[in-house]
Amino acid sequence: GERLLMHLGMSGSFIVGGARAKQNPKHDHVIFEMSGGGAVIYNDPRRFGFMELLAPGEEGRLAELGPEPLSNRFNGLALAAALEGRKSPVKTALLDQRIVAGLGNIYVCEALYAAHILPHRPAGSLTETECEALVQQIKAVLARAIAAGGSSLKDFVGTQGTLGYFQHSFFVYDRGGQDCLSPDCSGVVERLKQSGRSTFFCPRCQK
Repeated sequence: GERLLMHLGMSGSFIVGGARAKQNPKHDHVIFEMSGGGAVIYNDPRRFGFMELLAPGEEGRLAELGPEPLSNRFNGLALAAALEGRKSPVKTALLDQRIVAGLGNIYVCEALYAAHILPHRPAGSLTETECEALVQQIKAVLARAIAAGGSSLKDFVGTQGTLGYFQHSFFVYDRGGQDCLSPDCSGVVERLKQSGRSTFFCPRCQK
């Protein structure tokens, strides 16, 4: 049958609840009323998200996406093949949804730190071993973030309206000018701009 493709953009979220739908707070743009009562509300203060109804068999924007990062399709060999020959920084490449779908700025910074890879290295310079290590760290960072309910810095809340707390576990993100948290490192976390996004890294731990 038909499928509804939904993207949260920068600040979108879904809230599950019945009473909320009747209040119609600001930025509630779509309300799905359930046949059994209650509702699922799409809230998006910055309006960067979208919804697209796909006909049976239609791929739409899904056809442009790379593998989902927690799937078996996303592995070291697949990442190495996708990055081969690329001169753009690896941080920028990982935010390209055609290479891997769904990775955001926070989690790319944290995964590159965990894999000891500098964010401004040319993507094509990574070895297969480094790509495998990076994939494993991406999966590990995402698993920890999901277990913590996500990262609530400004807008993000869970489906029950609760805040995530992974932001309390950041090693580098939003820690520019602070000491590296690795016990074997005396470096300081640095911040730079890449493609308009803030990147955080440790120049001593990452190579």
